[in-house]
Amino acid sequence: MTDHGLEDTTQRKKSKGGWNAAIFIIFVEVAERFTFIGLASNLIMYLTDELHEPTSTAAKNVNTWVGVSCVFPIVGAFIADSYLGRFKTIVVASFIYCTGMVFLILSVSVIPWHYRKALFFFALYILAVGEGGHKPCVQTFAADQFDQNLPEEKKAKSSFFNWWFFGIMVGATSAIIVVVYMEDHISWVAGFGTLASTLGVSLAIFLLGIKRYKKQGPIGSPYTKVVQVFVAAARKWHVNDTHGVLGVCFGEKLNDVQVEAQPTVAQNLAHTVQFRFLEKATIIDNIDASSESRNPWRLCSLNQVEEVKLVLRLIPIWLSSLMFGVVATNTSTYFTKQGSTMIRSIGPHFQIPAASLQAFVGITIMITVPLYDRVLVPITRKFSGHRSGITLLQRVGIGLCISLLTMVVAALVEAKRVSIAKQYDLVDKYKEIVPMSVWWLLPQYILSGLADMFTFVGLQELFYDQMPESLRSLGAAAYVSVLGVGSFISSAIISIVQAISSSCGEKWLGNNLNRAHLDYFYWVLSGLSALNLCVYVWNAMHYMYKKLEGDGILASK
Repeated sequence: MTDHGLEDTTQRKKSKGGWNAAIFIIFVEVAERFTFIGLASNLIMYLTDELHEPTSTAAKNVNTWVGVSCVFPIVGAFIADSYLGRFKTIVVASFIYCTGMVFLILSVSVIPWHYRKALFFFALYILAVGEGGHKPCVQTFAADQFDQNLPEEKKAKSSFFNWWFFGIMVGATSAIIVVVYMEDHISWVAGFGTLASTLGVSLAIFLLGIKRYKKQGPIGSPYTKVVQVFVAAARKWHVNDTHGVLGVCFGEKLNDVQVEAQPTVAQNLAHTVQFRFLEKATIIDNIDASSESRNPWRLCSLNQVEEVKLVLRLIPIWLSSLMFGVVATNTSTYFTKQGSTMIRSIGPHFQIPAASLQAFVGITIMITVPLYDRVLVPITRKFSGHRSGITLLQRVGIGLCISLLTMVVAALVEAKRVSIAKQYDLVDKYKEIVPMSVWWLLPQYILSGLADMFTFVGLQELFYDQMPESLRSLGAAAYVSVLGVGSFISSAIISIVQAISSSCGEKWLGNNLNRAHLDYFYWVLSGLSALNLCVYVWNAMHYMYKKLEGDGILASK
C-alpha cells in the first residue's frame, strides 16, 4: 500500500467515533426510551380500566414485565459479545421491537375481544426480547466511540454519561406528556401508533450513521474466561506454594514451560489482595510443567484473575442497589393510582392524565443534569481532585438516601389523602375524586427524579468503568437489571404484604385506596430502604476501585 493509501486509511479511522458518531446512537436510545416509557408509564391504567384487572394484580403484572425487560439484557449481552457484535445486535433488536409494537397495535384495535388480552401480553414480551438485545449494547456501543487512551476523549466520555441520561429523560418525558395524553383522551391505538412510528424513524436515522461508527465484531464469550478462572482455581485448591508465579505473564518461559501469549491489552490490571483464593488459577503445577501448551481450564494469567475480581467486587454493590429498583417501580404503579383519585383539573376544560405526573421525574433530571455537570462537578473537583467531582459510589449513595426520603414523603402524603377521604365520607366511594390537589404528589416525583439522576447515572458509569473491557456489555446489562430484579422483588413484597395484611383482617393494597393502607406499604419500603442503605455504606467503604499497573491513583478519579 502506498503512503497516500496509508494516510487515507488513518484519516478514515480518525474520522470515526467521537461525538459525531455518538449523537446518532443517542438518538436511537432516546426513541427507544420514548417508546418504552410511553407504554410502561400508563400500563397500569390500561390493565385496570380496559382489561379490568385488580389494582394489586395489575401492579404485579407491570412489575413482572418491567422485570423481564430489564433482566433479559443479560442474555442480549451474551449474544452480542459471543456471536453478533454490538452493532448487529442493536439492529436485530430494533426490528424485534418494531414487530412487538405492531402486535401491540393489533391487540388494541382489530383483534376480537376474547383474544385481545392474550395478544396484548404476547406483544409485551416480544418487546421485552427486543429490549434485551437493545439495552446492553446501545449505551456501551456509544461509549466505545470515545478513545479511552486520549485524555480529551476520556474527559468527554465522563461528560457523555450525564448527557446520555439527559437524552433518555428527554425521550421519556416527551412520551409521558404527549403519548399518555393521547392514550387517555384520543385512543390507545393513536398512542401506540405514535410510539411505533417514532421507533421506526429512529432505526432509519441510526442506520444513516453507519459509516461514522467504530464497530467491533464478536469477541467470543467473555463468560468463558470467568468460568475458566474458577475451574482452574478449584483444580488447584490444595496447592499451597504460590511464590514466584503471581507475576507470570503469558508469552514468557517459566520453569521450562512455554506459556501461550494472551491477547494484547492496553495495560494490565494491578495485583490486588482481595479474593486471593482465585490466584490458585495462576499456579504452574507438575501437570502444567509437563504440558507442551497451556490448558486455559488449568492455568490462567494474573490479569485474567484480576478481571474476575473486578466482577466479584461489583456484586455486593449491585445487590445493595436493588432496593432502589424496588422504590423506583412505584412511580409507574401506585403513584399513578394515587393521582387518579385526586383533583387533576387545570381550568374548566383540561384534566391532567394521572400518569403524566411522571413527567416531573424527567423534568427534574433535565434541569439537574446540566447543573450537576457544569456547576457541581467543577466545584467539587477543586476540593476532591476527582475528575467526576465525587466518586461514583458516593454519587450512588446520595441517590439511595434520596430514594429513602421519597418513600417517607410518599407515605406522609398518602396518609393526608386518606384522612381527607375520611373527612368527606369517601372511604367506600372510591370511584369519586378526593378533594385534594394532585400537586401534593409533586415532591415525591421530584425526589424520584433526583434519586434517578444520582443513582442510575452513577451505576451506569460504575458498571462501565469498573468492568473488564470484554465484559462491558454485561456491565450495562447489570446496571439495567437493578430495575428489573427490583421489579421482581417489588412484586414479591406486594404479595407478602397482601398475604399478611389479609390474614390480619384488612388488605393494605386493595382496589379501594381510600380504605386500603398504601401509606403503611410505603413505610415498609422506607424501613427496607434504610436497612439497605446501611448495607450499601458498608459495601462501599470496603470497595476497591480498579487500578492499572503503574497507576498510583484510582481509576475512578
